[in-house]
Amino acid sequence: MPVRQPPVTDFAVRVLLDSIVDYAGLFPPTSVAMATAVRNFAHYRASESGWMLGRFVCPAKSLDQFSREAELYLPRDAGAIAWHISVTGSGDIEADMAAIIAFNSRHHVCFDEYSAVADAYEIKANSVEDVDDIHTRVPVTLRTFIEVPLVDNPTPIVDAIARTGRRAKMRVGGITADAFPASEQIARFLIACAQSGVVAKATAGLHHPLRDAYRLTYDDDAQQAVMYGYLNVFLATALVGSGASTRDVVAMLEERDASHITFDATHCYWAGGSKPYALDRSFLAQMRDRGLVSFGSCSFTEPVTETRALGWL
Repeated sequence: MPVRQPPVTDFAVRVLLDSIVDYAGLFPPTSVAMATAVRNFAHYRASESGWMLGRFVCPAKSLDQFSREAELYLPRDAGAIAWHISVTGSGDIEADMAAIIAFNSRHHVCFDEYSAVADAYEIKANSVEDVDDIHTRVPVTLRTFIEVPLVDNPTPIVDAIARTGRRAKMRVGGITADAFPASEQIARFLIACAQSGVVAKATAGLHHPLRDAYRLTYDDDAQQAVMYGYLNVFLATALVGSGASTRDVVAMLEERDASHITFDATHCYWAGGSKPYALDRSFLAQMRDRGLVSFGSCSFTEPVTETRALGWL
């Protein structure tokens, strides 16, 4: 697997946040219409923060609708960067695969170039048997993220994912307070992935950079709950890779003090653990390639504007 080689001019924070947000505006709590989501994605790609944008997350059953709404926005010039789509499963793998094949055929421009390409697939598994079944039915060429339940010990399912060469996914929040797993459960998943060499992504509840109490939805009367910040989760992954103790990994997941996290050109520093940590730019690049590659968020503007407000951009 190729590893990011950050240019000398790239600060550590840019390496950490490169292509980090998979835009999932179709999903709760924003749940915008397809036309709005597509228009937003096009706008985000062209913005000064577009380097933080990853894939467009789309349900398999909505790929045709995406094609219709995106027609005006997709790149057409030879050599232009295609829109990359991560497809969420419908529960019918055969139907999903047929939809992905049709989608990629429809957006094939010439040779190996596409205006849009569905090159990632997200699907749930509740057991080792589910993982084996998914592996049998999904082409190995399709980058597949298998969602792992965090309630029980995730190691058997993560080990099965490692055996198949697939990727893992964890859900770290939702629109109800009980949808957020304990810090220890997230740490256990991250450690299991590191020990098995499994690449992963995260989703849900990560609109904000740092852990705190936030509104669960955008309703005026929405309840609040303590949510993880996306930086908590990604830096916790980096700590796992650096050999940090489980205690410090959990402490990072629960970190709320922005003054404990600083960046310069070459390092990210954290002063909230049992000892000071300095994570260099090359190590952060490796973590993003071999550890946690992205997170799904129904908002792109919140992660960007709040991170900028904290002085990290």
